[in-house]
Amino acid sequence: MHKRTFIKNISLFGISPAFFNLDKWLAKYESFQCEELAAEEDFWEGIRKGYKLKPEYINLENGYYCFLPQEVLEQFIGHVREVNYQGSYYMRTRRFDDNHAMAAKLAALAGCSSEELVITRNATESLDLVIGGTHWQPGDEAIMAEQDYGSMLDMFKLIAKRHGVINRIVSVPNYPSSDEEIVNLYAGAITPKTKLLMVSHMVNITGHILPVQKICDMAHSKGVKVLVDGAHAFAHFRYAIPDLHCDYYGTSLHKWLSVPLGAGFLYVKKENIGDLWPLLADSADLKDSDILRLNHVGTVPVHTDISITNAIDYYLKIGADRKEARLRYLQHYWTDKVRNINNVIVNTPVEMERSCGIANVGILGMKPADLADNLMKKYQIYTVAIDYANVHGCRITPNVYTSTDDLDQLVKALTELAVI
Repeated sequence: MHKRTFIKNISLFGISPAFFNLDKWLAKYESFQCEELAAEEDFWEGIRKGYKLKPEYINLENGYYCFLPQEVLEQFIGHVREVNYQGSYYMRTRRFDDNHAMAAKLAALAGCSSEELVITRNATESLDLVIGGTHWQPGDEAIMAEQDYGSMLDMFKLIAKRHGVINRIVSVPNYPSSDEEIVNLYAGAITPKTKLLMVSHMVNITGHILPVQKICDMAHSKGVKVLVDGAHAFAHFRYAIPDLHCDYYGTSLHKWLSVPLGAGFLYVKKENIGDLWPLLADSADLKDSDILRLNHVGTVPVHTDISITNAIDYYLKIGADRKEARLRYLQHYWTDKVRNINNVIVNTPVEMERSCGIANVGILGMKPADLADNLMKKYQIYTVAIDYANVHGCRITPNVYTSTDDLDQLVKALTELAVI
């Protein structure tokens, strides 16, 4: 099967005729503006029909893994069947071209060159490739925040033990007064020995969107490279990676793009590719400037990578601007209702530009684990408890299928729990 034929047929595998007709539904709302559509519950009820939801609870923990809409799920299952059907023939002949095609489609969505992007298995692997692949010397320094993802902090601890790197950890405020406060926080940690600064595009425990471009410009003025953790940003809200001015960017695709588990990507600015050691050696004769040398991890579940195209197609059909507007609307729909309730603490900035769909909420005097337990057992609302780095509450992460009725249940629960 030729590359073009295979890619063309990717969306044809496993589709059930019983599916909700998304294209027809979207056509009914072509004339609506994104901001207007964000609050149009009838429209999003149609989107909801494309998902299979468990009736036992309201899922407000999409930040770990945004499960697939049925359309993409069936296409993924079709890819599993097709790869299994072709077997070694596919793995030895077609998978490389298809992987390149998926990377090119991701690069177009990210706004970067396909020569600067490589598919990985998740954000952790992407970021580890940079942290572990940097040419560290004893006494070199790295900067990160205590609110960064735990696996990344663990990797920096490993680098400290292995290479004698000194880690300087800052703490990002939940309610910054300005972008400059955050930029100055990172700037104050930089010394002549600083080699790498890591910053979260969107803080995973609060949903706080950080001023990444300003941080990158500041760091570069001091000769420091910047690694951005974009695990919760990609396909959540719109941006182009080059506009961030970062050197490296890693993300997962099983979160807000709803790709099957096992896919992410790493962006490396072209001039930085040759500076990184790969995690594992590749027998291929690749130039140091070829980003493909960074992702050699052996045989991988290629049917997941092929499904990237289906997830992107679904995302683009709904519309990036529509999705961003809806997620931001949903977050403010519930946070605006509870911010002024006694004993309720929202650990996410109120400004629209500092957050999108994710927020974190706590109850004064109640442990986050107890809050999560009460939400699930008493109100059938599933969340995740966060209890560290000056953040004490439950992370709330709706998705495009989430209804305002779901969030009304959350508001009701928080209102009642706050007086216990």
